[in-house]
Amino acid sequence: MLTLLLSLCTTMNASAGATAENIYLPIRSLTPGAIDSAVTQSNISATICVLGYTKTVRPPVSYTTPLKRAQLAGSYSRYNDLMTKDFEEDHLIPLELGGAPKNPKNLWPEPWNGSAGARMKDRLENKLHLLVCSKQLSLATAQRAISVNWLSAYSKYVLNN
Repeated sequence: MLTLLLSLCTTMNASAGATAENIYLPIRSLTPGAIDSAVTQSNISATICVLGYTKTVRPPVSYTTPLKRAQLAGSYSRYNDLMTKDFEEDHLIPLELGGAPKNPKNLWPEPWNGSAGARMKDRLENKLHLLVCSKQLSLATAQRAISVNWLSAYSKYVLNN
């Protein structure tokens, strides 16, 4: 299914010289992901696995919107779209997996539209959070999987489970 999805995305973006991966994955050199050192495997039951935890660490839009605007006008101009409503300023390593809340190396403008957009990554984030909090997957493994290539992680943890 993911192969079909990537094929469709590549075809849809071929005229712009883009591939699915360079549209739906962050630019690795700019957004490699960053973790919150306050979240560790030993304290997940008191941090990320507590209902409402992300609300306590989520940065305000007064921080994320200007960052998104700057990224869309600069390092992420590959989208050729300056409309902030078309993007979620997303944490590559999500807050519910101990991602760094305000580190720009963990934030990028992720497209809402498209078959591999933000909503698809949200499903992966929820699945990994469930696996980590039920101790079926280590925090470090989940963080690494989503930061290296979230599309591959989606295939492994959502489609194949």
